[in-house]
Amino acid sequence: MGLTTLLTFIVYLIGMLVIGVIMYRRTNNLSDYVLGGRNLTPGVAALSAGASDMSGWLLLGLPGAIYAAGMSEAWMAIGLAVGAYLNWQFVAKRLRVYTEVADDSITIPDFLENRFKDKSHILRVVSALVILLFFTFYTSSGMVAGATLFEASFGLSYQAALWIGAIVVVSYTLLGGFLAVAWTDFFQGILMFLALIAVPIVALTQMGGWDAAVQAVGEINPSHLNMVEGVGLLAIVSSLAWGLGYFGQPHIIVRFMALRSPKDVPKARLIGTWWMILGLYGAIFTGFMGLAFISTQDVSLLDEFGINVVTEDGIQMLGNPETIFIAFSQLLFHPVISGILLAAILSAIMSTIDSQLLVSSSAVAEDFYKAIFRKKASSKELVWIGRIATVIIALIATLIAMNPESSVLELVSYAWAGFGAAFGPIIILSLFWKGITRNGAFAGILTGAVVVLVWGGMLEGGLFDLYELLPGFVLNLIVTIVVSLLGKPNKEIEAEFTAATEKLKEY
Repeated sequence: MGLTTLLTFIVYLIGMLVIGVIMYRRTNNLSDYVLGGRNLTPGVAALSAGASDMSGWLLLGLPGAIYAAGMSEAWMAIGLAVGAYLNWQFVAKRLRVYTEVADDSITIPDFLENRFKDKSHILRVVSALVILLFFTFYTSSGMVAGATLFEASFGLSYQAALWIGAIVVVSYTLLGGFLAVAWTDFFQGILMFLALIAVPIVALTQMGGWDAAVQAVGEINPSHLNMVEGVGLLAIVSSLAWGLGYFGQPHIIVRFMALRSPKDVPKARLIGTWWMILGLYGAIFTGFMGLAFISTQDVSLLDEFGINVVTEDGIQMLGNPETIFIAFSQLLFHPVISGILLAAILSAIMSTIDSQLLVSSSAVAEDFYKAIFRKKASSKELVWIGRIATVIIALIATLIAMNPESSVLELVSYAWAGFGAAFGPIIILSLFWKGITRNGAFAGILTGAVVVLVWGGMLEGGLFDLYELLPGFVLNLIVTIVVSLLGKPNKEIEAEFTAATEKLKEY
């Protein structure tokens, strides 16, 4: 990497840390640290949700999957786009209203406890445990993505790259809390969007147009052009099922809770949906065109940029398909632009890690420390407990990521399934069904989490090739409804549900 590219990259990192310092001065209590005082504008909420959702998966994992396996991997993107839209359409406004009605809940475990008037704290504790478990894996995926970026761009060892990335993202999350996370995510979301539009367009121009790109890919591997060739119905259903995960992702739906008003949801939905659709298109075409582009490049040029290639069946391929966006940024652009594009990758990675660390630390501070050990803890004390938890969780995630063979997509898919299966049906039923009970919610959360944890260990092939999110989600839904029908919520819970429904009509 040239000096100009490196300097551009460093300026970006300093800018993120400056935002953290500024927001540190605006963070006075736990509500500020965890939810930003419920004061996000539609644009910030939408791009923050999108950036924290997509992570390094959008710039590394998805292009890498398309590069390696072709357009058959695009089904996942379709499922995600539909799921994100439905989440904004049906969950966002209701959750924003209900969390305020339910004793001004500021975390998902907090909302579930208040929603069901659970004096035993069992829902809060179990929810917090699920969050800590799966977010540790999710955060680890971000650490792997960050290390991949630093390793490929700076020629560092994987371990050194891993620790540098971890230190940067923990620093500004530690300082500014939710406001730092939301505003850095906003700028990172813009940068990611521009990068995903620019890279495939420039690559397409270099390759002589769309027809030339399609012809080149077809000559290398015709199956890469077809979304259904070699893909069974079960594989398509599994890929589309990724969209179900949105309803249960704490780091995404907390943005709904932080909106300044439920009236802002339509505008935020419009911004967020288009951001996602265009971003996914950019990621898909980056991977698609990368296959043809890399195969025609001079090896000495690739070596000059430190791009690792191997030969498979006589075709020149990237050693790690998940580095195709990095390769494009180095080969096609001026060093200044290259530095900005590499910063976009780091943006995608950091915007998810910071959100996950924040939700995890809030679970420790609000849902363990305050709820169980120190009910009268001051706001300042809770903020510092959250900051300490941020460091500890990041450390554990970094240790998990120490294996350089770790795949970003594999780690993300596991954590995504865990949250979607454990929380998705509970969030939906809590907002739309008066009859759901505490016992039903508790049984459902356990069912969803356990199914995801054990599904991978079942028989290979056939039905059990199905992505664990789908069976976990469906079984959670069934168990929650059945157990809830065996009991009945009390009058106070029903009255609050009615009050939230009536308040919703005001917007």
